[in-house]
Amino acid sequence: MDNMQNITIGKIEKISLRELWKKEDKNFTKWLEENIDYLNDVIGFDISIESREENVGPFRVDLYGEDNNGNKVIIENQLEKTDHTHLGQIITYLTNLEAKTAIWISSDPIEEHKKAIDWLNETTPDDISFYLIQLEAIKIGNGPMAAPLFTVIKKPSSKIKQIGAEKKEYAQRHIIRKEFWSQFINEINKTNSMCSNVSPGTENWLPIAIGMSGVSINIVISKKYARSEIYINRGTKEENKKIFDYFFAQKDNIESDFGKDLTWERMEDNVTSRIKNQLDGVDVSNKDDWEKMNWFLIDSAIRMDKAFRKHVSKINRH
Repeated sequence: MDNMQNITIGKIEKISLRELWKKEDKNFTKWLEENIDYLNDVIGFDISIESREENVGPFRVDLYGEDNNGNKVIIENQLEKTDHTHLGQIITYLTNLEAKTAIWISSDPIEEHKKAIDWLNETTPDDISFYLIQLEAIKIGNGPMAAPLFTVIKKPSSKIKQIGAEKKEYAQRHIIRKEFWSQFINEINKTNSMCSNVSPGTENWLPIAIGMSGVSINIVISKKYARSEIYINRGTKEENKKIFDYFFAQKDNIESDFGKDLTWERMEDNVTSRIKNQLDGVDVSNKDDWEKMNWFLIDSAIRMDKAFRKHVSKINRH
């Protein structure tokens, strides 16, 4: 308690970084090289500086070192607002020096560059890390002492890396789907014109018109199955169930024309209904399955058109 009474509470005052370091390269970078523990305490791991102003082609990285696991680290300093030039430089330095961690120190990280660092942490491999650090200078009271204040603005995390992995997986699914639909449409158009006006997309389903708005033959692909279905979505639950019931009343005739039993799903709790023919055990991400999926889906779509089109025409006439 007595010790506490001897402590004077003062007011923190932020001062210009240039009062501590007039020049970024000659003063601040040199100071940080000699006092790297200030930064280590904030980022949570140790960096040992190996060199200052390391050459990377025509550029010179401010500080170059290793972390406590032996991974290369580059540090780029900017005693002003972040800019696009320095963003490009840290990427250039990291790749050309084969570093695993890039640390960008700035007095004023702007929002666009915060987002850029998040994106880099999301999209780069798990062993690559980007840090954005804000640097301020403070003093307490009127004394001559001042101190640097490092604040981590952006850093990698398992959550960010997971988000990046999910985004990459999502993008890859889109690429695979579009590639599958492109070759599927090409194959079905060799024997039938029902997809002549259909373009490949990135969804997991492809609609084929059957003569009535809201009722279509949907071709569906996934990592577990492929199926063709009559999909009923006219807008209201009442109308959808009415159409489904009309088809169901013709079940024997429809399945006879189709050539096999179908799976009838009225889906009582859903607005929509469907009637499907499904092939299990195939994976759209496995190109070895594509030929089998093509054969099944093309055959099924053609037979569905044959089995349902005349009944759709009857509904249209009423």
